[in-house]
Amino acid sequence: MAYVQQARITPDPATYARAEEALGRSLAAQRDGNANAEIGLGALAAARHDFPTALAWARRATTTAPYSPVAYGVLADAYTQLGRYEDSYAAVQRMNDLHPDASALARASYTFELRGETGRARELMQRSLTAAATPGEQSFARTCLSALDLQDGNAEGALAQAQEGLRVAPADSALLEARARARTALNDDPGAVRDYETAIAIAPLPHYLLGLGELQQSLGHAAEAETQYELLRAQETIRRSQSTAPDTDAILFAADHGRPEQATAMGQEALRTRPFIAVHDAYAWALHQAGRDEEALAQADQALALGTHSALFRFHRAVIHHVLGDNASARTDLEAALRLDAHFHPLHAPAARALLRRIDITS
Repeated sequence: MAYVQQARITPDPATYARAEEALGRSLAAQRDGNANAEIGLGALAAARHDFPTALAWARRATTTAPYSPVAYGVLADAYTQLGRYEDSYAAVQRMNDLHPDASALARASYTFELRGETGRARELMQRSLTAAATPGEQSFARTCLSALDLQDGNAEGALAQAQEGLRVAPADSALLEARARARTALNDDPGAVRDYETAIAIAPLPHYLLGLGELQQSLGHAAEAETQYELLRAQETIRRSQSTAPDTDAILFAADHGRPEQATAMGQEALRTRPFIAVHDAYAWALHQAGRDEEALAQADQALALGTHSALFRFHRAVIHHVLGDNASARTDLEAALRLDAHFHPLHAPAARALLRRIDITS
């Protein structure tokens, strides 16, 4: 399980193989009734973004150990990423009925976040923070609380949550990235760059690299941005060699940085095992960049079907509406995006404001 956790927080694919080997030895020693190995294999499959396999192992684990809240957590995660949201809500409820600890409450918070009920999500995540029994659980809750504040345009609150988390865990890369995003929204670009660079030195995850690269690009630092983009391309080469499913960051990177056809193929691949709202959004943007806007709109609508508060999703759909000639819908989405978070992206937020001005002038 330690290898599974390592696989989640580092881009090193070798940790997957080590986790699989250890879990395989466990199953060889005890084939039946080995809930811990079944849970571990479900979590490993989820870390690899193989959610059909994660679901199969989670179902087996909940049969073996029907009173294990951890097994229901893996089940909930698999259902969520497979787009089976009602099933995921039921699994989260069962997890909380069994043991409403920090992990269960965090998942409950996410069910409300997905539906755009950020107030309820924040309340449950605060309860998760109160229930946190480990530094890792505390850091995770602070990171999520910071993200929730940022989703609602409260950059000062997001910064405060990240700062408080870093006071306890100064080397937590997720908290550093959360602070970088808050600082970007507050126009503290040098501070944001420092935080991204520190986070990347700890764990060079794709969304950290993309965040820093696009921030540097927005500042006119082309060479510094290209350094991050080269690392992302190298990671994509490794991913392909390992035959793991692409993540949304890789799809968006390819779409935004000159490879829309590749991004479209990656989006199709990702949807086969992960028909989740974020994948629908990334695929929508890839289709738009490839000039397939009618198909893109259908995907963008699916991305927003739950009512999730996402300024980026709204911006993507707005641009698609605009290209298709529906300026009224484009304006609605642009206004919603900027109302949620006026600084949602270092490149796209200025583009959203510029597009809104053009629509207003031509209307």
